[in-house]
Amino acid sequence: MSSLAPENVIASQKAGVDTTFGLAARAVEGFEKLVDLNVRTVRTAIDEHQALIARSLSVRDPQEFFALQNQQVQAGAQRVQSYWLSVYEIAAGVRGGYLQAAQDQIEKSQRNVQAFVQSLASNAPAGSEAVVTAWKTAIDAATESANSAYEAAKRAAQQVVEAAQNDASVASQTAVRAVSSKTASAKK
Repeated sequence: MSSLAPENVIASQKAGVDTTFGLAARAVEGFEKLVDLNVRTVRTAIDEHQALIARSLSVRDPQEFFALQNQQVQAGAQRVQSYWLSVYEIAAGVRGGYLQAAQDQIEKSQRNVQAFVQSLASNAPAGSEAVVTAWKTAIDAATESANSAYEAAKRAAQQVVEAAQNDASVASQTAVRAVSSKTASAKK
């Protein structure tokens, strides 16, 4: 059966629409998670600042006041690190869905090409075996090349994400250590 038959074209278009809406739903879900994270972060920040102000007003010693401020800065650096880790996890989840959809589409395209070539081979006139074999070999080579390129791009993207995550983690840990050392020196 030809892949250009009307029922196959309609099925392919329906699958494309379903995939598009599925990806859009995943993006909206990620956006909702980011909004929820930001609302929780703002609520927590307001509550913590209110508690800090209440504690600051009850402090009588200037050194105790600065120690309280330094503790707050250190805790803030840790919260920022936690926040960005959560953002990364949400983005990675959405990215994973898109990567899976791309992988599924590549596999589907490969199956369609193989079915098309098989259809050509089964309907080819006698004596055209060499041409059909050449087509199969060329398509197999192109498929292998596309798979290799996709895997290389996927590995490169993963390395970039890991490097960015490591850089963010190191920067956050450095900030926490810097605040900790400032807090320790302020206590002396």
